[in-house]
Amino acid sequence: MARVFAGPSLHYRWQMVAPLHLYIGNKAYSSWSLRPWLAAKVAGIPFEETVIPLYEEGSPERMRAVSPVGKVPVLHHGDVVVWESLAIVEYLAEQFPDRRLWPEDSSARAVARAVSSEMHAGFSALRTNMGMNVRRRLPGRGRAPGVAEDIARITALWADCRARFGAAGPFLFGHFTIADAMFAPVVTRFETYVVELSAVARAYSSAVLALPAMKEWYAAAESEPWVIDRYEIA
Repeated sequence: MARVFAGPSLHYRWQMVAPLHLYIGNKAYSSWSLRPWLAAKVAGIPFEETVIPLYEEGSPERMRAVSPVGKVPVLHHGDVVVWESLAIVEYLAEQFPDRRLWPEDSSARAVARAVSSEMHAGFSALRTNMGMNVRRRLPGRGRAPGVAEDIARITALWADCRARFGAAGPFLFGHFTIADAMFAPVVTRFETYVVELSAVARAYSSAVLALPAMKEWYAAAESEPWVIDRYEIA
């Protein structure tokens, strides 16, 4: 099917004819999968989903069949295939501009893109030592070198965005945006590892966790049969 973007009517006809299909990993563990899934859910963008469990027999072959890099998440939209979480949510924002996945103000949008990119590329100490596992509570674990610095930087970003751009709502830029989707897995990590947070960071985390889509993700994770030992800290 050819891509056509000649005008609004053709643009939306393309959306209707070619449904979105998002391939993701386990909801208990896959932080990268949560980001585009949550963005689409909160924005009310309809999509089909397929879970390909991580590290299961046959899963690498299934992932290679749908993704050019053999990993999830990956989005299919007709003949368009988009991999990498940040690229997927950018694509959603372009396809559905009325859903306001980026802030409308250009200054706020620039900062939202910057903090989203920083989240995408940084915080390796936290990622390594506080792996996402929404089914567990592990107070005191994961406090390795560099983690405290990552936590301080993240919560400082949150406080700055809330102070400068968050007056219209409970999220980083007031209403829910891609930036919130990018930080949602960190919110789950802070919950899992019982990280002590400032009042601002705690209020923001609570707002993210209270989203109906987040509750749906958690409920689905609880019902998953798969257990990955490397993410289950004794």
